[in-house]
Amino acid sequence: MASQGDMVGRLRPLVEMHRGRRQAPVRFRPATWRPWLEPHGAAYVLKLGVLDATSTSGERLINRDDLAAARQECGDDPEGLRDLFVAVMIWGAGTTNGRAPRYTSAALGDARLSHVLQVTRNSVRAGELTQAYAEFILRGVRRSFFTKWFAAVDDRDAAYERALILDDRVFQSLNALGWSSKEAASTRRWSARYAAYIEAMHEWANSLGVTAEWLEWLMFDLNGHVEAQ
Repeated sequence: MASQGDMVGRLRPLVEMHRGRRQAPVRFRPATWRPWLEPHGAAYVLKLGVLDATSTSGERLINRDDLAAARQECGDDPEGLRDLFVAVMIWGAGTTNGRAPRYTSAALGDARLSHVLQVTRNSVRAGELTQAYAEFILRGVRRSFFTKWFAAVDDRDAAYERALILDDRVFQSLNALGWSSKEAASTRRWSARYAAYIEAMHEWANSLGVTAEWLEWLMFDLNGHVEAQ
């Protein structure tokens, strides 16, 4: 596995090449989501974000700032947490994940929903990311999406090792660079591997003069294509 110094050296040309880029808002289609959310009384979440002025079919745009605003608004209210979760699922899916509305509906119908959202949010904010990973069990929601939930609810100061998103596209890039979460954590247990990923990303970002959130997005955007041009 690539060492800390090796990874910084491999990441540096990619960071310098893309340093000026930023994540664009995500486009979503309210009409696609509405039939799945209305039975749960959650369709009003579809008003989040702004109307896409270039769309002729009512598409909207949502970004990370919208999720942060929703987090501030929901406070400790269980229904507010549910709405934030729906917003995260919409943002995470965009127009490319056609199964996300169905999976979101399955999670909304899961009796564990309120408890899981509250306990995982509390664990994340306490810095207990390994525990949060082990606690998140809902129908239809796997790592790529529940780590988005972790990132959305983490309101700790940026100096701390805040939660980051970990999905297959991020893994594609890190693996292509020679990094292994299993080797970094010295275990196959995914909760520990997630914590090792968080620690490594913050260390690399600090060495490279960028935020860990931006570095996570870059790994997602590159999707394994890590050759510096």
